Amino acid sequence: MLKTFKIGGVHPHEWKLSAEKQIEVLPLPKRVSVPVTQHIGAPAKPLVKKGDIVKTGQMIAASGGFVSANIHSPVSGKVFKVDQTVDASGYRKPAIIIDVDGDEWLDDIDRSDKLVKEITLSGEEIIKKIGEMGIVGMGGATFPSHVKLSPPPGKKCEILIINGVECEPYLTSDHRLMLEKSEELIVGIRILMKALNVNKAVIGIENNKPDAIKKLTELTSKEEGIDVQPLKVKYPQGGEKQLIDAITGRQVPSGKLPIEVGAVVQNVGTTVAVYEAVQKNKPLIERVVTVTGPAIAQPSNFLARIGTPIEQLIEAAGGLPQDTGKVIGGGPMMGKALTSLEVPITKGSSGLLVLPDEAAHRQPVKNCIRCSKCVSACPMGLEPYLLMIEAEKEMWDRAEEDRIMDCIECGSCSFTCPAHRPLLDYIRLGKGKVGQIIRSRQ
Repeated sequence: MLKTFKIGGVHPHEWKLSAEKQIEVLPLPKRVSVPVTQHIGAPAKPLVKKGDIVKTGQMIAASGGFVSANIHSPVSGKVFKVDQTVDASGYRKPAIIIDVDGDEWLDDIDRSDKLVKEITLSGEEIIKKIGEMGIVGMGGATFPSHVKLSPPPGKKCEILIINGVECEPYLTSDHRLMLEKSEELIVGIRILMKALNVNKAVIGIENNKPDAIKKLTELTSKEEGIDVQPLKVKYPQGGEKQLIDAITGRQVPSGKLPIEVGAVVQNVGTTVAVYEAVQKNKPLIERVVTVTGPAIAQPSNFLARIGTPIEQLIEAAGGLPQDTGKVIGGGPMMGKALTSLEVPITKGSSGLLVLPDEAAHRQPVKNCIRCSKCVSACPMGLEPYLLMIEAEKEMWDRAEEDRIMDCIECGSCSFTCPAHRPLLDYIRLGKGKVGQIIRSRQ
């Protein structure tokens, strides 16, 4: 039986244009810009300066605190400068800019394709290694993985959930990883199970990926404690709390983390990166990125080095169509429009969506007609129309009471609104303000 989450959800039209396209290795760029804030938490602290020679895989910025992540050079070459570069937010942020020269890797990184099944490290050593290698959540949230794998005292993980949902229309990078790196994925799951000391893992995959479900079901039939759970196609099933609800029936309480209900969720891309980190000593220096859109000549899935300008990925997919109105980092539901084609690929970049001019324009905003469609669609049980009003009128105390911080920014409310109201934009603004107020109190 197909499972799904209980509250809300929508069904956007699917455009998985690149689902059949195998992962291609993108040629190296001439220069990379590696931001030091590619994760939730404190920025990493640069360890290199202008003129330094670096190798591929060398640590160039160190974790800036408990919730932070190390950053490694995705290329070999010379540090051009440590400066600021425009990132996906549109603001200039600190970055390490490297001129590429050849591709000389550190000697202790295993670059062979040989599958290494035997896990020799202990649970504690695995978590330490994942931290050293700079692994973060690659589904978009970019939460440092070693922190997620270290439950607070008194909390115990009972189930590991692997997120293979990829519910965003257009995106296919996780789908391709499940097909092309399925054996590495299984070993990665075993590594995570050992780190968490659990004996049960479930891979959640939406039913629109029958080939991935079939392949992983065959592989896991020989694996004790690992199951594949096909899921009903419903957005945002890939949201952590929605996925936990769909697979276990448990609901994470307001303001709490998944460990509260005994679950830890890891994305497919993160799990493969964990395999490479622990078994191959390879830091997180590259990732699979979907480049797609209705007018893109060759929708593709590229294995791109971190720091590569998005312009190079779009060129490799056939170039920017003439009628382009918007380039979005991520998918159409949760992604954000980019201000420049020089924005670099980061650890959290799952896709680039190029929209034609006609599709890029918003419809004129009308008055709310009190239809409550946004309330029905909200997977967190919030009242988006009310939160928008509170944000518009700067009623921050009320917004906090009405659980604005529980919003997962999935965009279901804006998607379903017949009056085309910018609900998510105002809620994001409100979340930022309320978050500041909460932090100042603490």
